[in-house]
Amino acid sequence: MDPTTLLKTIVSLIVVVEPLGAAPLFLSLTHNQNTAQRNHTARRAIVAVFLILLISALIGKLLLELFGISLASFKAAGGILFLFMGLEMINAQPSRSRQTPEEAEEAEHRDDIAIVPMALPQLAGPGAIGSVILLAQKGPFFPHILWVTGVIAVVCFVAWLCLRLADPMGKAMGKTGLNIMTRVMGLIVVAVAVEFMIGGIKELWAG
Repeated sequence: MDPTTLLKTIVSLIVVVEPLGAAPLFLSLTHNQNTAQRNHTARRAIVAVFLILLISALIGKLLLELFGISLASFKAAGGILFLFMGLEMINAQPSRSRQTPEEAEEAEHRDDIAIVPMALPQLAGPGAIGSVILLAQKGPFFPHILWVTGVIAVVCFVAWLCLRLADPMGKAMGKTGLNIMTRVMGLIVVAVAVEFMIGGIKELWAG
């Protein structure tokens, strides 16, 4: 994987995972924790995200074959999902594909929020899982899976930084600043969605 493609892949996955958008929710759900407890929760959440995305990359092709889903169909469907996610981000609205209002209300009463809802579905949501499954199919399993693992590790590190620095970032950027960042990332997600949909439709048409 050449450096330009690698950088594009990392940025695209960071945008889909949307760690900046998860930071305010993380602060809200850990408001009763001290700094040490909050940092511990962030570490556990990111470890879970790494494992979820890595396992998805490893067994994604097997699952597609099990259900008889072609990669082109999955790519087109993923594009549609990304499109809705991107439009919600542009409107600075929480994505219902990650968490419904009912799930959000339930999460407020959980003692441990690291795995659910922070890791799954907030960070390692359907969009992120779909992205790594498609990413893992872009080359021969080995050594391509090593590149995929590296990309996931970098994205998880960025997500960990966002959670770790959620409090000072929130104070520095404010609600307006976070919404602006979310809208910019939403535009990128929509662009990724269009690429996925066009690529999937082209492959289906050719087949």
